[in-house]
Amino acid sequence: MSSGILKRTEIEGRGRGLVASQPLKAGEIVLRDSPILLYSALPFINQSSSVYCSHCFRTLSSSSSSSSSSSSCSHNHVFCSQNCLSSALASSHSPWLCQALSRLRDSAPLLLEQPVEQQVQARFLVAAYNLALYSPSQFQILLSLEGAPDATDTATAQFLHSLLVSSLFPPPSTPPVPFSLELTAALLAKDKLNAFGLMEPCSSSHNNSGQQRSVRAYGIYPNASFFNHDCLPNACRFDYVDSAPDRNTDIVVRMIHDVPQGREICLSYFPVNENYASRQRRLMEDYGFTCHCDRCEVEANWSDHENDDDDEDLVQEEEEEEELMDEDDHDQDQMGSSKGQGDTDFPHAYFFLRYMCDRENCGGTLAPLPPKDDGTTASNILECNVCGNLKDDQMIDASGAEDEHSMDD
Repeated sequence: MSSGILKRTEIEGRGRGLVASQPLKAGEIVLRDSPILLYSALPFINQSSSVYCSHCFRTLSSSSSSSSSSSSCSHNHVFCSQNCLSSALASSHSPWLCQALSRLRDSAPLLLEQPVEQQVQARFLVAAYNLALYSPSQFQILLSLEGAPDATDTATAQFLHSLLVSSLFPPPSTPPVPFSLELTAALLAKDKLNAFGLMEPCSSSHNNSGQQRSVRAYGIYPNASFFNHDCLPNACRFDYVDSAPDRNTDIVVRMIHDVPQGREICLSYFPVNENYASRQRRLMEDYGFTCHCDRCEVEANWSDHENDDDDEDLVQEEEEEEELMDEDDHDQDQMGSSKGQGDTDFPHAYFFLRYMCDRENCGGTLAPLPPKDDGTTASNILECNVCGNLKDDQMIDASGAEDEHSMDD
C-alpha cells in the first residue's frame, strides 16, 4: 500500500510497517479499510439467538429479526434488510457456505464440545474457503498477509481440516485452490495475526459491572493488518458498525497526536492500561514477539512493574514529569518528537491524562475528531474508540492546570 498519507516499508526488527509519507495532524484520518472477509465470533450453539445481522453485523431490532429471515438459508441466518440479504447471497453467504454452517451445527457434536476458540476458527475456515470460491483474487490477498503456522496451528488444523473438509462438506470438484491440510494450517496462522475484532455495543451495564465487552465478529482488513504494535500508540482505530449509514464494517484509523514525516504509525493491539507483564505475555502468546517500545524499555527496569496494573497509580507516580511538560509547553509536539528517541523518561503520565478514557471500566483510547474545515486546525473534541464518549480537550488542560495549582499551594 502506498498513498499520499501512508507508505508501506520494511522496518528493521519489526517487519513490514506503515510510515507517514507527510506530516500528520492529530485527528487526521490516515486509513479507512474494508474487510475482505467477515465471520461471526459466536459459538454455533448460540447462533439461533444471534442479535446481529449475519452479513453486516449491525445490532438487530426485534422487528428485523422476525421479518427478514432468509427463506433459502437452512441455517436460519437473520439479516437486517432485504438489501443486506441479497448482497450476502451473492458473496459472503453463498449456498455452499450456508450448507457448510448448517452441517457444522447439526452434524458435528464433536465440534460443539470444543472450546469457543476452535468453533470460531471453524467459522473462519468456512468463510476463507468460501472467499476462495467467489473471489480468488481476494483469497490471494489473504494468503499474502503475515503469518506462518506453528505447532499449535498445525495441531488445530489437523482436527478442523479432517472435520470440515473431509467429512462434512467436500469442496466443489474444481476449486480455485486445493483445500489441503497445509492450506488450512496456513489460513489459521493468517487469521491469528491479522484478524480485527468488531466489538459488541458498549452499554451502561458493562461500565457498572466491570464486565468485558465481547467480540461480535472478526474481520480481515488487508491494509490495516500492516500496522505494527506500540504500547503508547500514535494512532487508534474506530469502528461504527451500528451507526454508519453504509460501509459500516469499515475500520477508520485516526491520529492521536501530530507526527512528523517518516514516523512509523502504530496501533496498540489491546487497551493501553495493561501492565508490563500482561502486555508482554499477550504479545508473545498471541503474536509471537517481545515488545521493545520506549514504554516497555522504561517499565522493564521498574522493580515493581508487575504490580503497576492501575493507570491512575502510574499517573500519580509521574506527576512531576507531567508538571515539567506543562511548564515547558511541550503538549503534542513533545509526544511527536519523543517517540523513538530512546528517552528514559517517556511521558506515560501525559498519555494517560490526555488520551485515556476516564469512563469507568472502559479502557479506551481518545483521539481528536478529524481536523476542522480548513484541514489544519485540530479539533478540541476527543472521541473514545471503545465507548464513543466525547471529551473536550480544553477541559483536560484546565484540569491539569488545576491539579498543578493545588500542588503548588
